[in-house]
Amino acid sequence: MAESAGQGHGDAQVRSQCTPTQEDTPVTRRTTAVLGALVLAAAGAAIPAAATAATPTHAIDPKPHDKPGALPGGYTNLVVIYEENHSFDNLYGGWGKVGGDRVDGATAPAVTQVAQDGTAYNCLLQDDVNLTSPPQANTCQDAGHGIAASAFTNDAFTIDDYITPTDTTCPPEGVYAPNGVPKGTGEPGGCTRDQVHRFYQEQYQLDGGKQDRYVTGSDAVGLTMGRYDTTALPIWKYLHSPHAPNYVLADRFFQGAFGGSFLNHQFLIAARAPLDTSAGALGAKNTVLDSNGMPTSYPLYQATSATVDGQLTRKCADPSANDATAACGNFAVNTVQPSSAPAGNGAKIPLIDDAAYPNIGDRLSAKGVSWNWYAGGWDDAAAGNPGKNFQYHHQPFNYFANYAVGAPGRSHLQDETKFIAAAKAGTLPQVSFVKPYGSENEHPGYASEHGGSDHLVDLLKTITSGPQAKQTLVVVTYDEFGGSYDHVAPPKTDAWGPGTRIPALVLSAGMQRSGVSHTAYDTTSILATIEHAWGLAPLSPRDAVVSDLAPAVSVGGRHVDSRHWKR
Repeated sequence: MAESAGQGHGDAQVRSQCTPTQEDTPVTRRTTAVLGALVLAAAGAAIPAAATAATPTHAIDPKPHDKPGALPGGYTNLVVIYEENHSFDNLYGGWGKVGGDRVDGATAPAVTQVAQDGTAYNCLLQDDVNLTSPPQANTCQDAGHGIAASAFTNDAFTIDDYITPTDTTCPPEGVYAPNGVPKGTGEPGGCTRDQVHRFYQEQYQLDGGKQDRYVTGSDAVGLTMGRYDTTALPIWKYLHSPHAPNYVLADRFFQGAFGGSFLNHQFLIAARAPLDTSAGALGAKNTVLDSNGMPTSYPLYQATSATVDGQLTRKCADPSANDATAACGNFAVNTVQPSSAPAGNGAKIPLIDDAAYPNIGDRLSAKGVSWNWYAGGWDDAAAGNPGKNFQYHHQPFNYFANYAVGAPGRSHLQDETKFIAAAKAGTLPQVSFVKPYGSENEHPGYASEHGGSDHLVDLLKTITSGPQAKQTLVVVTYDEFGGSYDHVAPPKTDAWGPGTRIPALVLSAGMQRSGVSHTAYDTTSILATIEHAWGLAPLSPRDAVVSDLAPAVSVGGRHVDSRHWKR
């Protein structure tokens, strides 16, 4: 699909201080070796160095002080901000137009949600304490599905109409409220309850691309159809304010793997599911599915046989096998703890052998490219005093042997405060991953959506006002859908995903205009972007073939003199 670029939002003409240049439209090219890498069917299989994608070339060397970097558009620095748990429709569905191009949002009625027997619901069952009837009026009944009282018909609804950003519905740090916190009894922020987001449940919810089982396959039932008022979000307001950076919204960006945060953080840095080489000796269990592919029962779903909702994939036909092409065996897909501190309680997996299963940090270090992973609350957690909302499974490098306590890669794991200081000082590494602390990451259940969006805006302001602003490309995306519905079916790539569509922004103080990228991306597109920029071998069959983010960067253009940079 053709990319669209229009006039920037707001005061684009005021911000454009440089003469616009015509840039080549980036096209991701694959060598025969890359395509051949697909035969390495295992997600954990190493890809030979010969499979490296083509790297950028410079037809003419610009002036030394103006020499562009290797990233798309000639940027020298990349910052990836990794937020939590929202589908595209849930958060960005009402975005509207950008640069004259319409975002594929949620303007049409939602896909009709169906029960376990395939019949359509009349009403949406709710179990968030602020959405049940009471306190909401009883306006809908659905006796055929056992829903006696509901205020919600079988369609999407706006969460802000029932729970506002100032409502006192957030739990104190470290408190788990399975069905939410009643208004007037919690802290401000307009929190909802959490929703299930697990590997097999999401596949059932997607229903082969029909998108019609989000309600049935969830512990939060009707909340899955909730959406926020996009234009009320701090991030939307910021990007449409005077002097904000130009940006490109990617409306075909999908989470890399089915399921939740643990697995998608692994796909962000390694493009694969880690193998539990202990075969469950550290407490992880294999999943057992019923005839519908579900591992458990929920309020509107009854398992058809005995199940186990485990941390590992289902066993293969050969119980001793681990088959990544079929996603069976002892691959960790749901939350497990690392074997390196800091770690929480519960099942663990052994440290991942970087020599057998490298990650992007290993690749960057070997190439001499500077990088860090910055996490909110890391210093306290590493010192043995973690914040109550510090999330151990959001620290993917800590699962690898090369980043364990005392290992040589450990210095790359740093606190978010050091990122902020580096951005202000102009000392950012070439690649930065930023993971906000739990209370500031937008995760439903324990974090305020609007509070997390405020923190995101603060990060963007810091980056885009720093000394490296115009040379820094920023990617903002979310780890996974958080259990929320989206109307766009994900592409069918392999047994791991991609999963539900998620929000994604590409922006920079150096961008020339705003627009929309309709190219299909997934989480591993971030890896592909890094790999193509610095000539790194892909980590798995997925990042070997996925589109990098060059098309999105092309939509935004550049202010700086990068007209000689080509892809």
